[in-house]
Amino acid sequence: MATDEQEGSVASAGGSGAARGAREGDAFLESLMDTNLYSMGAYFSDKHPGLVDEVIERSDAIEEAGLRGYAKEHDMTLEECFQTLLTGLAVRYYKAVAG
Repeated sequence: MATDEQEGSVASAGGSGAARGAREGDAFLESLMDTNLYSMGAYFSDKHPGLVDEVIERSDAIEEAGLRGYAKEHDMTLEECFQTLLTGLAVRYYKAVAG
């Protein structure tokens, strides 16, 4: 069984579990911010703040209908449809990570 002195030195050496977990969580969130998807979502959100909700709604609709179905229904090319889907996903990713 550990003495109070031993427990104190263990806690000071590695920090509390909660503090260590918070540091690891911060590092993990920072790693999520270092991605192309995050950068794309941040850029779109900064440049077009009035379109954020619309692009998310459209990407949801594309997900529901599928690329081909949505493109045909809205007279879009598959590439335009895919770009809209990807932008919406990137914006949602950015919003989730940035909080």
